[in-house]
Amino acid sequence: MFRPLLALLAGLIMSMTSLAHADCPRIVSQSPYITRALEWMGRSDCIVGISRYDKLDLPRTGGIIDPDADVIALLDPQVMITSRWTAAAKWQAMAPAGATVLRVDGFKGTDDMERTLRQIGRAAGVADIDARVDRFAAEWRAAAAKVNGGNRRAVIMTACSGAPYSFGRGTTLYELFSSAGLQIVADHDGIRNFRPDGPVDELPRWLDSIRPEIIFALKNSLDEACNVALVRPNTMIVPLDGEYFNHPGPGLLKGLEQLRQVLVP
Repeated sequence: MFRPLLALLAGLIMSMTSLAHADCPRIVSQSPYITRALEWMGRSDCIVGISRYDKLDLPRTGGIIDPDADVIALLDPQVMITSRWTAAAKWQAMAPAGATVLRVDGFKGTDDMERTLRQIGRAAGVADIDARVDRFAAEWRAAAAKVNGGNRRAVIMTACSGAPYSFGRGTTLYELFSSAGLQIVADHDGIRNFRPDGPVDELPRWLDSIRPEIIFALKNSLDEACNVALVRPNTMIVPLDGEYFNHPGPGLLKGLEQLRQVLVP
């Protein structure tokens, strides 16, 4: 029952896209941060399918781990972009003949973030993508320089949910906050997860061992309260809007402005 309706909807979307933008490839965006990048590049009208995590009113193509091959086939995309968490062979097998298939990252440092934006832009046919990314690179560095980090010891965590984790060396947020003049004292590479089924005292013991002055807690709209294990002596907890920090790309400019404001003496 639903497949014929979806096929009709997909056909209408594709016809409207081709009429409005002859040079606009039909794009499936399999992650919200990819969608946001495409919107920033002026390519939102090219998107014909989005993941279940997105907020646009478009056909849903499943998740990162479980993309929906049937829906993608109906949409007949010319460009398919997903994150590195989608299995390469699975993603390639779903692509129509001749489609551009791309898996990107963006979370492995600021250089990786800028490289990812360039990759997405080239796949989407954005003629001035290098100039756009160069401007953004200059803007985020200038915004970071305005933050008065004061070399304070800090950690960055998504700690307002059941499974908190910390951003360590080699991540985009580690480099971003370091550029803002903060000393990020996470003693691990990549992301460290504190599993709900792990030792009860794992998170507080770790925080006591690295002694941060500030814990930046990335908070989403559905989070009601932060993990009580964050409350440590002589440590300030500073909530930040996760929407500004969880998506590598131009939205980080708003994040850096929020960071500047919360650190004003």
